[in-house]
Amino acid sequence: MDRQFKSKPFYYRLTGEYALFTDPVTKGGGEKFTYPIPTYQAMKGITEGIYWKPTLLFFIDELKVMNPIQTETMGMRPIITTGNGGNDLSYYTYLTKVEYLVKFHFEWNLNRPDLKNDRQEIKHQQILLRSLDRGGRRDVFIGTRECIGAVERISATDYQDAVPYYHDKSINFGIMFHSFSYPGESYDESSAGKLVSNFSAIQMHEGVITFGRPEECVIRQELRDYSIKNFTLDGITSVDEEYEKCKMEEVERN
Repeated sequence: MDRQFKSKPFYYRLTGEYALFTDPVTKGGGEKFTYPIPTYQAMKGITEGIYWKPTLLFFIDELKVMNPIQTETMGMRPIITTGNGGNDLSYYTYLTKVEYLVKFHFEWNLNRPDLKNDRQEIKHQQILLRSLDRGGRRDVFIGTRECIGAVERISATDYQDAVPYYHDKSINFGIMFHSFSYPGESYDESSAGKLVSNFSAIQMHEGVITFGRPEECVIRQELRDYSIKNFTLDGITSVDEEYEKCKMEEVERN
């Protein structure tokens, strides 16, 4: 699907004491083991927590790994709600003291022609930048709810000048889960109306991970036909209203 519009890039720093990007292979038996790096889907979810509207599709372009990859295993007692209940001991392996620099952009969601009047580039950009300045609109969870994080806006120069921890290394992480493609984000006829799980070979070159787009993933698994609630113009706040609200909040703070 041809997406003619592409916004300028935006940048932020993501930090946290712990992160858990669960490798689906390790989910059996209640154990959870993190991937060594974030997944595209996790970073997209965090980005959508900064600012999101159904008019937009966010794409994660690059990620810089600023701290060494290190893990910590903890014994957890998750509540079991089936059978006789209980709280058997499980082991979760987390990443610790994470810091990532993220480069991303947005495009118009061409699956929503009914929102064409909401495609106002400058206003969306200004709202997004103000949301970044405030650390996002929703709580930041780094892979899972118990891993609290923080988002900080940075400039293009900050991003370009930052030297990743693995600046002198290239690492191949093999095939990893990349993302889900939801019906409202379909990129061709084969993905329309379906929930698709995407997998891709991920590499880090000199501390930088360059993510491909979901439609570029070589391994795709159709999970099921899937219907989602469509937000109509009557059910969402228009970008004009959002923009005016942001201006008013800024005036009140000053």
